[in-house]
Amino acid sequence: MVDGYLGSLTTEDRTLLHLLDHPLPKGKWEAPEAITQAGISAAVHVQRKHVPRTLKRLEKNEDLTVTQRHIPGAKQKRRVYSLSIQGREKAQELLESIVKLEIIHFDKTCIVADIHIKGQPIMITLSHLDEGMLYHEIPVISSVSNPEGVASLDAQVGEELVRRMFATAWKDGKITKDEQQLLSDVVDFLSMHPERARRLSEEARGSPDNPPPEEVYLDMLRQALIDGELADDEMALIKTFQIAFDIDEHAHTRLMEKARSEPALPDNVRTYKLTLDTAMEDGKITSDEEAMLRTLREALNVSMSEHARLLAELRDQM
Repeated sequence: MVDGYLGSLTTEDRTLLHLLDHPLPKGKWEAPEAITQAGISAAVHVQRKHVPRTLKRLEKNEDLTVTQRHIPGAKQKRRVYSLSIQGREKAQELLESIVKLEIIHFDKTCIVADIHIKGQPIMITLSHLDEGMLYHEIPVISSVSNPEGVASLDAQVGEELVRRMFATAWKDGKITKDEQQLLSDVVDFLSMHPERARRLSEEARGSPDNPPPEEVYLDMLRQALIDGELADDEMALIKTFQIAFDIDEHAHTRLMEKARSEPALPDNVRTYKLTLDTAMEDGKITSDEEAMLRTLREALNVSMSEHARLLAELRDQM
């Protein structure tokens, strides 16, 4: 879930706005991280897992073009995304409607255009607005590619996985070369800022809760299988984890079967899911709907992590 005004926009809308501000460099063999799946995931505040579906929808609608470019620091070429002529027109139309919206900025009424700094991505400007269009000096929501700030609920799921991986790696008081490589790959996969990752490492190092490798591995498989399939880059990460944390093939098979055969939802979660399904019919959750869902979570004892998982599944089906 995405907080603030940005949460009122669909993932497709946020992607269009992001790519409008980050065009593919012409005539160059290199492209910025911002227009890869990892960069887009961080910018639009959703888990990397859910980005391919959004991009496929935009590509199917002929709003995107896809190519491969070298990314500075990457070992091989990666897919990068840019707006087509039609996609750019849609994004520009969306931007023009947004910058005319009225907001409250330090007790004064103005429009978004009045506070938008020339050259700054519009997504950064909009991250300072809450659901009531009130401007906050500190962003309401922060990308994981930034060193600080509160990430979206979707991104927090990824942060928790990284924290648990660090906790497992620190269990014997040191991080091996293989473990460090794995953690570095996961951080790159999520487009997470190194300072944010370092902070997660320090939190994990001082935590008395060091989960066993199999438990973290199972959690990783569950998240990867949210949409019922494993992408190539996810398989590569899982294989690296398997080697780094000494998960043998027998354990891998057993845990994969367990991850694929998740038990049916308990009654309280199933009841909550029905309401969440209704709220997500238009692809977004309004502030009123979120207030209702928050009350329902408390009444039914549904955790925020369970909410995030259900929301992720719904987004993959849209």
